[in-house]
Amino acid sequence: MLPFTPHSLEKLESLFKGMGYKVRYEKGTFKTGSCLLQNNKVIVINRFSNIEVKINALLELLQQIEPDVTKLDDKQKQLLFTIKQTKLTL
Repeated sequence: MLPFTPHSLEKLESLFKGMGYKVRYEKGTFKTGSCLLQNNKVIVINRFSNIEVKINALLELLQQIEPDVTKLDDKQKQLLFTIKQTKLTL
């Protein structure tokens, strides 16, 4: 699985970008995690969450959506399939 590092977070962000999503970090009082705005393909994550929570939120969201893999390069496809095969234990 992915380690909780800034590099892993960047990998996940580029994966979502490759699928046509925009990842935004906003401050606010909303619950820690992610919010997917369906029609706009925007993912909003609480800026004040620690890196572990940010990565877990993105991984959880990847498990819930069915991405279009035709837009991804080979490394991104491999990362996506690895993540999809791994069960999250939170």
